[in-house]
Amino acid sequence: MMADAARPEAQTDPPSRVTYLGHASVLVELDGVRLLTDPLLRERIGHLRRHSRAVEVAHRGGIDGVLISHLHHDHFDLPSLRLLGRDMPIVVPQGAAGVLRRDGFRVVQELGVGERLQVGAVEVEATPALHSGHRPPFGPTADCLGFVVAGSRRLYFAGDTDLFPGMADLGAGLDLALLPVWGWGPTLGPGHLDPLRAASALTLLRPRLAVPIHWGTFWPIGLARAGPRYLAEPPLLFARHAARLAPEVQVRVVQPGEPLGLEP
Repeated sequence: MMADAARPEAQTDPPSRVTYLGHASVLVELDGVRLLTDPLLRERIGHLRRHSRAVEVAHRGGIDGVLISHLHHDHFDLPSLRLLGRDMPIVVPQGAAGVLRRDGFRVVQELGVGERLQVGAVEVEATPALHSGHRPPFGPTADCLGFVVAGSRRLYFAGDTDLFPGMADLGAGLDLALLPVWGWGPTLGPGHLDPLRAASALTLLRPRLAVPIHWGTFWPIGLARAGPRYLAEPPLLFARHAARLAPEVQVRVVQPGEPLGLEP
């Protein structure tokens, strides 16, 4: 009697998920592509100290590309980018490439609003953002962007922004919105979303799922007394406002370092 031929092992699709790494850093894994947004991978930057779990080495490995929203130091951190290697493909707003090239980075592409780039099986589109594009203290000044990443799912990463005309145009078929809900201190300057304004953004975007980001990670040294409140409350306030303003949107609050699967 002949033995049955061995059956080939079933191939499984790679996971589609996002992992909130803290502040505006999110690892997006979609259709076999790994993208990292605004990587801030250090324990301290200037007068800010990390109060969440450290970024695991595995989360910065095998990255296919980095998406940079704007030039502020807490979103465009050269030491963090050096940890990824100077051959890492990096997408930046128009006017920002020179900073990286002067530092020895070799694979840099600028995108303007509405321009698109194919990365493996996913498409990246640059979207508007209402925020300051100046890099303190002496410049340069570049555009500010968000990004829509589209493949088998459609994701929106807002970067830093306030509400802007045309935000509703980004929402068609949106599976996930990654929205900033605070910052790194007790106050927010112009060009930011607080918990209420981020919830108002949901009424324009109408995603299936929303995850608050840009909270709970960095806090100024010397302001420890006020820290616990501002490090913990913003996503909870966002979820509360979202339940009132956009009850059809599911909100998931994930802690820094926590992955979230993107089910169909």
